[in-house]
Amino acid sequence: MIYAFSAYGHRNILATHKATLEFTREKELSLKGDCIVGVGSDFDREALKKFIEKNGNKKVLITIKIKKNGDGLSEKFNAILNPSFDDEKEIVIRKSDFISSRTLAIRSEKAASDFGKELVRLMKEPSSRMVIELSSA
Repeated sequence: MIYAFSAYGHRNILATHKATLEFTREKELSLKGDCIVGVGSDFDREALKKFIEKNGNKKVLITIKIKKNGDGLSEKFNAILNPSFDDEKEIVIRKSDFISSRTLAIRSEKAASDFGKELVRLMKEPSSRMVIELSSA
């Protein structure tokens, strides 16, 4: 089973946080959001919760794909789903075991600062569209 959603780039994306990464529904971003890697996200909380219910607190493979003007890059990493995820505005993925309602997954192999420079370059482009896929690992 795969669940996918979209998010967009923003000029203020820094992708420098060493412990988390985040996708937000917000369309604007200040320079304080150093873990945010995508804005304008269109995830469906209820569909995402159903995906989590079917997969429990198991490992999930997360793939981030970006295409812009013929450029295409992707990164893949594993994390453990949080069965108590329940947020309408934000998805947070953490390297740690810390859980809140915003936490989609813990024990992630990557945080925002772990993404390659070229992927981050595309994340900084407002016209870049990312597709984020979650699949059973």
